[in-house]
Amino acid sequence: MTEVPMTPITLYVDADACPVKAEIYRVAERHGAKVYVVSNSYLPLPREPFIERVVVGGGPDAADNWIAARAAKGSVVITADIPLGHRCVKVGADVIAPNGRVMTEDSAGMALATRNLMEELRAAGRVTGGPRPFQSKDRANFLGALDRVIVRLKREGFGG
Repeated sequence: MTEVPMTPITLYVDADACPVKAEIYRVAERHGAKVYVVSNSYLPLPREPFIERVVVGGGPDAADNWIAARAAKGSVVITADIPLGHRCVKVGADVIAPNGRVMTEDSAGMALATRNLMEELRAAGRVTGGPRPFQSKDRANFLGALDRVIVRLKREGFGG
């Protein structure tokens, strides 16, 4: 009987402002996942065969467009960008924010609507703050969420 190769798990990192890159590399190595670190400018990366640097051209959405064009079932997108997360969830990718929040189809629309409302309120001067600062508990939440998603994907037949 011929064994059918599994589809590898691929992680796409919206990397320009990602505070959990080191954690992503550790989890990816442990699970045998491929990591694409996508940014608008050169970022130093560990020299590992499972990590690939992707520097996209100018433009505010170039990294988002590169990731969204490749995201699919069996891939995990790490981003705090709600519109990018929404695009990726719609095609079946798993999306995790650096604080560990998992975006689902159910939460994606609400998150996008909330983001748009807050943007309007900030533009009108009614809200002046942004998100709370990144904390160590966010890092722990992220690690747990990423590990759970990868374990689930492996159960579903993804992985190498």
